[in-house]
Amino acid sequence: MTDEEIMTDLRPVLVGNIAGEFFVPSYQRGYRWGRDEVVRLLNDVHESAGKKYFLQPVVVKRRHDGKWELVDGQQRLTTLLLILLYIRQHLPTATLKYELEYETRPASAKYLQHPTLEESRDNIDFFHIFGAFECIREWFNARGNPTLEAINFYKYFSESVYVIWYEAPPKVESTTLFTRLNIGRIPLTDAELVKALVLARSRTLKRDHEIAAQWDSIERDLRIPEVWAFVTGRSSLEATHITLLLDTLAGEPKSGPRPLFHTFETLRAQIEVNDAQDLWDQVIDLHSLVMGWYDSRDLFHKIGYLIARGRRFADLVTLSQDCTKHEFEARLDARIRDDLNLRPSDIAELRYGNRKAEAVLLLMNVETVRRMQLSSERFSFREHAARRWSIEHIHAQNAEQLNRAVQWREWLRLHRDALASLPTIEEMQRADLTTRIDAALANVSAEVFVPLEQEISALFSRAGEGEDINVISNLALLSNGDNSALSNSVFEVKRRHVLERDRAGSYIPVCTRNVFLKYYTEAEGQQIHFWGTHDREGYLAAMTEHIAPYLLKEDAL
Repeated sequence: MTDEEIMTDLRPVLVGNIAGEFFVPSYQRGYRWGRDEVVRLLNDVHESAGKKYFLQPVVVKRRHDGKWELVDGQQRLTTLLLILLYIRQHLPTATLKYELEYETRPASAKYLQHPTLEESRDNIDFFHIFGAFECIREWFNARGNPTLEAINFYKYFSESVYVIWYEAPPKVESTTLFTRLNIGRIPLTDAELVKALVLARSRTLKRDHEIAAQWDSIERDLRIPEVWAFVTGRSSLEATHITLLLDTLAGEPKSGPRPLFHTFETLRAQIEVNDAQDLWDQVIDLHSLVMGWYDSRDLFHKIGYLIARGRRFADLVTLSQDCTKHEFEARLDARIRDDLNLRPSDIAELRYGNRKAEAVLLLMNVETVRRMQLSSERFSFREHAARRWSIEHIHAQNAEQLNRAVQWREWLRLHRDALASLPTIEEMQRADLTTRIDAALANVSAEVFVPLEQEISALFSRAGEGEDINVISNLALLSNGDNSALSNSVFEVKRRHVLERDRAGSYIPVCTRNVFLKYYTEAEGQQIHFWGTHDREGYLAAMTEHIAPYLLKEDAL
């Protein structure tokens, strides 16, 4: 069938003359326009300035109940409806001749008439609708005279702004037409195309509403930030999360980069060989697998670690097949062991800048939380993915990397504050040093800062002076990478900062918190303001003990 045969009625229709009830079927995605698309439409209409202007096409089919099935163009019609609703706030005589309703959102028609912030949290469609309406309000308010602009827009809609109206004959299958119109033309995702196909094939069994509800439920589960970060290693939420499951079922292409719509084309072939229900059952099973992993404390931490280290979700799904839960855990342990590839004696030799040092510190944190069997606390892979974590020195002996006045002032300020709680210094010396720091803060230079920094560092380094600062027993996960003065500070300064952030409710990795609370140091070796030999030895011993199940035997390499 040619495009000419499909489109029997092609004509321009003024936006102000669009009338009737439009029904958005379940095979389509919901409303997804963001600020860029909405502003672009507003700007285009504004810049037309009364000259004839044509918007993108709207494709419809007449239904048996007299409503229009909106095959294509729902993003534009929804946005135009929201603009008209805003115009009526300034021009009460403006008429609204059409309505929209979504098959998968029974309350959509009502919400479109009165988009509110409270109800915008009910589902993803309402969220985008409310966002678009607020964007429209902001755009008009920015014009200076929103009432005048609203009047102009209503005039343009009534006299010069058109949509291209295509009416398809009843014999044309809607989902076929929808797919032909959208592939390669607008940025539909694989997930949305698969959804359209599955719902269309399920309609004959009258299961399309059930599957649409299940689809939304799965999407909601995967949008839980901790679930998403655990299973992907990413903190940012994306447009469609169920794509993770569909991509996994479709697999990778045989060679080369992933082609456009690879997942849709692969799964469509599977549906044609089997049926839509068979594919949908696989999606449900995979979703159940993900949530089962998430609910299991041991699996959550072991899988989350491997994902955070760059392992692919699909590979772990394959790893879990044809085995018991106990066997799967053993396989995960082996993968973690392969990732580390270290013997116990290798741990102490790891140094700053070594990627295996980063892996060991991450695993120590994950394992510390996992072992808290009587606690509900979990390692937050969301926080791990969202923050700029870096491997930092627990105690830095010098500030050679600081080379700007603003950095010198911040370093001196941090150490002046820490002097107040240092018990190993006499009061006269403390007062004298504080006075000299204050003077340097007022007029700092390299000549002033360098000798002062060396004197201060010596006071805070008595218990660990001369030791190698780059070994793993002096490293921890910190999020201070953007503050170079703090990164180059001594233990006491960092201890105060970490505890301050902890009291304020910030997320601190458990082992980092333990380090600055001297959790790993035996009581007789405690020196609360310093990080010395006893502290390093206790920290290293705890590190080795926590990751011991994932280390090779000494003679393995």
